[in-house]
Amino acid sequence: MRIVVKLGGSIFERAASKPFIEDVKTIYDQGHRLVLIHGGGRIVSEVSKRMGKEPRFVVSPKGFRSRYTDEEDIQIYSMVMAGKVNKSLVSAFLSGGLPAVGLSGLDGATVKARRKRELLIVDENGRRRIIDGDYSGKIEEVDPSLINLLLGEGYLPIVSPMALGEHYEPLNVDGDRLAAHVAGALKADALVIFTDVEGVILDGRTIGKLTYMEAEEVLPRIGHGMTTKVYAALEALDMGVKEVRISSGLRDKPLTEALTGDAGTLITHA
Repeated sequence: MRIVVKLGGSIFERAASKPFIEDVKTIYDQGHRLVLIHGGGRIVSEVSKRMGKEPRFVVSPKGFRSRYTDEEDIQIYSMVMAGKVNKSLVSAFLSGGLPAVGLSGLDGATVKARRKRELLIVDENGRRRIIDGDYSGKIEEVDPSLINLLLGEGYLPIVSPMALGEHYEPLNVDGDRLAAHVAGALKADALVIFTDVEGVILDGRTIGKLTYMEAEEVLPRIGHGMTTKVYAALEALDMGVKEVRISSGLRDKPLTEALTGDAGTLITHA
């Protein structure tokens, strides 16, 4: 199987831990080809604050919460995401016996995006307004050639959420949405999105399974953090991925349980 795994920034420390890496290695040793997409927004915010730059976030009318990335922010974002976070994970997985290779969506022009020149947001008073765009991007194309080359040689690609703009500028892209697009481009069998909660939670309980239509229906009723993950799941299904699992990366054997058990929320076409 080809499996794309999204590691949320909220489980960064867990993802770099020995038990987590051993579980990934178990799946890798069974012959499955894995690609890891990581987040790390919390670490970006911490570094940004230490550098005297207060992070700013905006919410779209659809409920997506995202980082506002100005010209100074994209420099910090690039340094932390493609540098500190990515290389920390690569080192950790190499130490666990996995042939990890770190890259960002910029490398090999793997991920191309259109820079958002204007942003429609909902302000703190609930009003819609348009603000100047930033260095975030809407993903337009994923070229799987470089990742396929690495997979063919047995490597474990670890990808940071950045993209190449039309003027060759680095752009910040959402990690969940990137994972969906990479999974689609690779014709992956499964996408697993790890977070720090058990799955999609509605009315205080974790939903075990959702069809495509059911997932669309619950979108307006879940929190900002989960909205993007469910939307990414729907995008992945639209692009041919067979199934998406949103699950906790804090379980004992998170990847094994997500792929072979009933952990988290499974989202399929029917």
